[in-house]
Amino acid sequence: MKPSVVSILSFSLFFLSQYFSISPSERCNPNDKKTLLEIKKGLGNPYNLITWDPKTDCCIDWNQYTLSCDDKTNRVIGLFLFKIDDAGHISPAIGDLPYLQRLDFNNVRNLSGPIPPTITKLSELTFLRISQTNISGLVPDFLSKLKNVTYINLSYNNLIGTIPPSLSELSNLEFLRLDRNKLTGPIPESLSKLASKLTYLHLGHNQLTGVVPTSFAGWSFNNTLDLSRNMLQGDISFLFGKDKTTFEMILDRNKFEFDFSKLTFGESLSRLDLNHNKIYGSLPTALTKQSWQLFNVSYNRLCGKIPQGGSMQRWIVFEFHKYLTHSREFSWLSGLGSLVDNDRCLVLLILLSFLFMESKSDPFGPTNLDLHRRKPTMEMKET
Repeated sequence: MKPSVVSILSFSLFFLSQYFSISPSERCNPNDKKTLLEIKKGLGNPYNLITWDPKTDCCIDWNQYTLSCDDKTNRVIGLFLFKIDDAGHISPAIGDLPYLQRLDFNNVRNLSGPIPPTITKLSELTFLRISQTNISGLVPDFLSKLKNVTYINLSYNNLIGTIPPSLSELSNLEFLRLDRNKLTGPIPESLSKLASKLTYLHLGHNQLTGVVPTSFAGWSFNNTLDLSRNMLQGDISFLFGKDKTTFEMILDRNKFEFDFSKLTFGESLSRLDLNHNKIYGSLPTALTKQSWQLFNVSYNRLCGKIPQGGSMQRWIVFEFHKYLTHSREFSWLSGLGSLVDNDRCLVLLILLSFLFMESKSDPFGPTNLDLHRRKPTMEMKET
């Protein structure tokens, strides 16, 4: 039996209706769109989000630098908000994006208020950055519920209080920045539970007190440890050793006190800043075996000779302190030979306070062996 013209037309219309029902104009999930518009409202409806129009598709027509949708599910998986000047807050509706994997508020200067607890509903979240904002309150204890998160950056904010020990429950965490806030109290010993994966720990520029937990002794950060500009004290020599794989240790402006001459260094350590502490002893010869990009031990209590040989021979020394040169001109010294004989504590202390060493071996610019960051105000003369 041959199909009738009517049946053929009916089938064709059905096919066309199905085709157009899945057209790109229908991609955006209505629940996600509603949530995004609530977030926009909480941010003060900023001009940066002018493309967030309820009449258009969030996955197609909205600025794709601000969000991303999964190609298969069409659900919002990324939210990226940068350089918004309007005053606002993080809407509690943020928790109503169940497929969100990356949440990024960066350089949103007038973003204020606390981090909403509804963020814990984001069970798929792996990346969280809320940085360079005006958010305040405590570092939320409830962040420990974000079990899949690998990256947390809450730097450059106005967070107060202590570091919650519960952060140690984030077993997948690889990167943690809490620097440049107003955090107080000790570093939780429980953070050492993260040693197997955490390779970046930035706690600098806060008001932390107490000692660094000795449980950190078995921790190789692989990349960066930053505890600078706090009020930490005590012996941290256990953070060093030949077996350590840390690349960068920024520990300046604390009250650390230990014998520097007894230290050994991991092969990968290339950046070390210990200025303005209470370290004593001499500079170990092991320093000559490192490929330094930054080395700063100024304003301490070091004595003895500056070691020579090895990689230290590749550095040029700029001397620019009037108490050393006895004039307003700065002398140029090639190598370290002329400094080796100065083994008096006072002389070396001054040297360590006012030397700037620049590598001749770096073809890309000033990666520095730096015994003091302040450069001279007068032009140096080569003799």
